[in-house]
Amino acid sequence: MDRIVQAWVDGWIVSRGAADPVPEPWGCTIDVGANGHVTRHVFGATGDALDEASVRKVAEAVTGAGVWLKAFRDPAVVSGWLGDDWWIDPEPGYLMTVPLTADAAPHAPEGYRLRSWSRGGVTRVLVAAPDGSLAARGQIAPTGPTAVVDQIETAPEHRRRGLGGVVMRTLQSAAVRQGARTGVLAGTPAGRGLYEALGWEVVALLTSAKHVPPASGTA
Repeated sequence: MDRIVQAWVDGWIVSRGAADPVPEPWGCTIDVGANGHVTRHVFGATGDALDEASVRKVAEAVTGAGVWLKAFRDPAVVSGWLGDDWWIDPEPGYLMTVPLTADAAPHAPEGYRLRSWSRGGVTRVLVAAPDGSLAARGQIAPTGPTAVVDQIETAPEHRRRGLGGVVMRTLQSAAVRQGARTGVLAGTPAGRGLYEALGWEVVALLTSAKHVPPASGTA
């Protein structure tokens, strides 16, 4: 398995409280146990190294709803390998990395409240708005030399105020204090701009696909 993909898997399961991955010849299987996200199959190869035969074999063996595939190649390519019973996110995700550094602790803008805490190996950051509502949040799971950033969110009404950067820098500094030296994340098109502005680089595209079998009794 590609080392960055492995690092992402290792941190993601800690961040989400998922089961330990089951190794497969093509990657790994992770039980998540959530409604609509029961299990995910993650392919270990990236780019041109990810072959069509492996993806087709895994996809064709899936029969139940709520099973996801994570394949590190352009959706325009992977979509041609999956049947009509798969919903495929048309926008690519991005596997990204950055060297972590211990920057000075950021401060939230005036009126906002910044807080962080750690439980079960995961550090979470909250930025509360002046009225106490959620303005921004995120979490990071260090697993040795790497740390996975996850679930970064900024409320629509609080965007373009630098809050995403505050969350990211706070998380990254926390991971450095715990010994991590490389950050890893799987980002969306919406988040890519923020991450690149903070020095993150794309190392692979990501296709996300969810199995949606035909309803019972339909043609």
